[in-house]
Amino acid sequence: MLRTRTQHPSHRTARLTAPLALLLALLGLVALPTPAHAASFSGSLVDAVNAIPTTAEANAGYDRALFPHWIDADGDCQSTRAEVLIAERVTDTPLTYTTSGRCTVATGHWLSYYDRASWTNASDLDIDHMVPLAEAWGSGASGWTTARRQAYANDLGDPRSLVAVTDSVNQSKSDQDPATWLPTYDRCRYVSEWVAVKLRWGLSADSAEKKVLGQYAASCGGTVTVTGA
Repeated sequence: MLRTRTQHPSHRTARLTAPLALLLALLGLVALPTPAHAASFSGSLVDAVNAIPTTAEANAGYDRALFPHWIDADGDCQSTRAEVLIAERVTDTPLTYTTSGRCTVATGHWLSYYDRASWTNASDLDIDHMVPLAEAWGSGASGWTTARRQAYANDLGDPRSLVAVTDSVNQSKSDQDPATWLPTYDRCRYVSEWVAVKLRWGLSADSAEKKVLGQYAASCGGTVTVTGA
C-alpha cells in the first residue's frame, strides 16, 4: 500500500518569512519550532540504553572550570556538596556543622554504595558526578552554554546525578566510563543510574561504553524513568 508523505508544520514554517510565520503562529495556524531539550523517558533498562545515541567522544578543550560547581543555588549558604551530604545521610545519626551558621557539614553517618563503606566524617566523602564532567563534555556538553553546564554540575533535581562516596574510590573512578570502571558492589544500580543521567541530559555514549551498558542491562533488567533536564 502506498503511503503519502505529510509535511510537518515546522517544515512549512521554515519556508515562510519570519513576520508571516509569527503572524500565523499567533493565529494558531502553525507552530513555531521550539528549542530541543533532552526528552523524558520511561521503559526497560535495555530500551533506555538503546535510547542513548552512539557517538565517538570528543574531549578536546575540556576544562573542569567550564562546569561551575558546588554553587549555593537557593542562597541558604549550603553549597551543592552540603545539600547532597544532607540528603544522603543515614538518619540514625544527627548532623553536625563546622559553624553555628550550619553552612558546611562536619559529621554524620553515610554509606558509600560503591564500596559499602560507612563514614562519619564528611571529609572522607567526595560528591561524585555519576557521569563525570569530562565524560559529559565529550558526550555533548561541549556544545552547551555555561549556564547549562553549571546546571548539570549542580543537578539536585534527580538524586542519581550526584552521589556521596568514599573519596579514594571516587578518585580511582576519575573520568572513566563503565567500559573501564565499575564499582565493586551494586553494579546494576550504577549502570541504571549512569544511563538515567545520560538520558536526562541528552548525552551520547561511545561504542565501547554502549556495549558494556547493553551487557549489564540485559543481565540486570529493571526499568528507568527519567525527566529530561
